[in-house]
Amino acid sequence: MAIHTEKPTVGPKSPACMNGLLALSPLLVFLVAYLVASIVAQDFYKVPVAAAFIAAAGYAFLITRTLRKTDDKIAIFSRGAGHPNILMMIWIFVLAGAFAATAKEIGAIDATVHFALRLLPGKLIFAGLFIAACFISMAIGTSVGTVVALVPIATGIAETTGTAVPLLTAIVVGGAFFGDNLSFISDTTIAATKSQGCEMRDKFRSNLMLALPAAILVTGIYVWMGQGVNYTPDAEEISLLRLVPYLMVIVLALAGMNVVTLLTLGVLVNGVLGWCLGSFGFIGWMSAVGAGISGMGELIIVSLLAGGVLELIRYNGGIDYVIGALTRRIRGRRGAELSIAGLVSLVNLCTANNTIAIITTGPIAADIATRFGISPRRSASLLDTFSCLVQGIIPYGAQMLMASGLAGVSAIAITEYLYYPFALGLIAFASILLGRRR
Repeated sequence: MAIHTEKPTVGPKSPACMNGLLALSPLLVFLVAYLVASIVAQDFYKVPVAAAFIAAAGYAFLITRTLRKTDDKIAIFSRGAGHPNILMMIWIFVLAGAFAATAKEIGAIDATVHFALRLLPGKLIFAGLFIAACFISMAIGTSVGTVVALVPIATGIAETTGTAVPLLTAIVVGGAFFGDNLSFISDTTIAATKSQGCEMRDKFRSNLMLALPAAILVTGIYVWMGQGVNYTPDAEEISLLRLVPYLMVIVLALAGMNVVTLLTLGVLVNGVLGWCLGSFGFIGWMSAVGAGISGMGELIIVSLLAGGVLELIRYNGGIDYVIGALTRRIRGRRGAELSIAGLVSLVNLCTANNTIAIITTGPIAADIATRFGISPRRSASLLDTFSCLVQGIIPYGAQMLMASGLAGVSAIAITEYLYYPFALGLIAFASILLGRRR
């Protein structure tokens, strides 16, 4: 069936006329469907997220009554599923899966894990992994890149030390968002500062007052949790050549290479190393690439479904309703800051993209900040911090989907160990209630 490329014909009622709560209800259907299925299965980790999104998509089609033709509804859904941001995320999923699978075949994960465990005492392995994720993500400015580089290593460490894989994966995800929130080259930093009209260094200082205490607190927790980890690394010699894939990813990412280019190069380098080390030939390399891509299949489907459902929510006026409801009854500075935080959080919840959430709400946040005497650096900090908080905990966000796919565990299983995002949220929320001016 051909998909319409022109703008769909709209019925007599404007999408904005749809009741706001009704427009947002597909998101509720998704959450309820997932919850009910999990209760029936008596296991929150085995229910496919894609199935819940199918239910939400079907419901979203039914309530979109301003479009009479099913083809027009499909066109709106496809526009969201085919958004450049969604497609870019899918290309990264594909390449990340191929890179991870080929790196595993040449023994890169085992070599990197043994090397890391020799450098760090067993009792500090949790804290060390978190600090490494914080540093790398801040340097390269991308949480996705950090997840791609470190989650396979974290998974290997978890298996070697007998630690829960979701815990080690969550440590990396938390550290990845520390850097995403602070980095000067992060797209969220750029979007937040540009929309609020402030300097990056000023926003960094304001953010640091929130992120650093949270990071210190969580590092202390990981040091305490690591006291029970006892591991003595093997005395066997480590093949430094097998470390090349992950070292290359980190170094080139730090140098600013585009993540798609970087992962493509990584897959090719893994093929050359596999041949040199005798791990596989051309057919073996192709098989590993195919297996890695296949392993990302569910994540790709979830990304497409989420993009489509969220575009229907936007079309029906759900996002506009959220914005209007939050800004209608602002009375003072504290209420204004809570509105900015709530605004970007809810839009991020609906779009599953923190950069898009900041771009969408930035102009409104700037207007609120001006009217209630909030400094541009403070409003930029609130936008970035709360968008990263929500993006870091939603199970259908790109970073969580990527992490769960690489680690081979459910995104829900990772959520309960996400100490850093929750610590950041508590500190940021407290700063609003205490009325601290930064």
